[in-house]
Amino acid sequence: MLKRTHGYLTSMAADTAPREAVELESEGCTIIEQVFLPAELDRLRAEIDEVFDTLPPDSRAKSRRTVEADAEFRYEMLNRSAASQTAIGNPRILEVIEPLLGDDCHVIANTAWRNAPKPDDPAQPWHIDAGPHVPLPEGVSWPEDIPHPVFAIGAHLFLKDCIEQDGPTGVIPGSHKSGRFPPHEDIMNPNLTFAGRTPRLLTARAGDVTLFVSDVWHRRMPTGANDQGRYFLQVHYGRRDIAQRLQTTGQANQVSAAAIERADSRRSRTLIGLHAPFFYDG
Repeated sequence: MLKRTHGYLTSMAADTAPREAVELESEGCTIIEQVFLPAELDRLRAEIDEVFDTLPPDSRAKSRRTVEADAEFRYEMLNRSAASQTAIGNPRILEVIEPLLGDDCHVIANTAWRNAPKPDDPAQPWHIDAGPHVPLPEGVSWPEDIPHPVFAIGAHLFLKDCIEQDGPTGVIPGSHKSGRFPPHEDIMNPNLTFAGRTPRLLTARAGDVTLFVSDVWHRRMPTGANDQGRYFLQVHYGRRDIAQRLQTTGQANQVSAAAIERADSRRSRTLIGLHAPFFYDG
């Protein structure tokens, strides 16, 4: 747990933070139940549906997704929906994430997901969203008496119920402390474990918010025969010193046209901050 003191990050006692913040830090995931009222959900659904209906897909990940899959996402939602902008600042969410990221943390990505039903789909591979922020070699374990730092947190604000048949997000508790990414040979194994821990399925009701640390091993789990699809507003919160990815760096950057023209190789482009879309912005 941390807070700002004279502009610097300092440690804070865990007993001053909500239960969900403590669980998020130690386990890598948590659920805040019934954050949003029915009227708030109705407004969110109406505005997000309008974005899907009136704006074409962003096509940011066309090299990694089919056209059909890409159509299930809309980015930078706080720019496109007043209700989304209000929702990302809900006090019950902020009181959980701010003790881990600081009270000056900001939204680095904000994407609406409207997944169509796909019965018996193997879904996503295991992955992490960024990092690992503290890489560790094989055989080295994070000390249990030192809280693992958190740099970014993903949140799913559920607009409809998500049960096991719908392929909820699975998280392997404690894996954010591994300092490693999931083993490539097991990325589609729904029974993957870490340190003896099995996946936790983040099922939810409409109005719930699930949260997970960016370094934790997670994936959409396989769907069942009666998959009803998923519908949620995703928010990624990051520490102040982590760059926003609401838009791609090609859309929003601090680089002059002349400097961009001079960057004639992939590395010269990434060096001045022009990166290909990937996690968060793609």
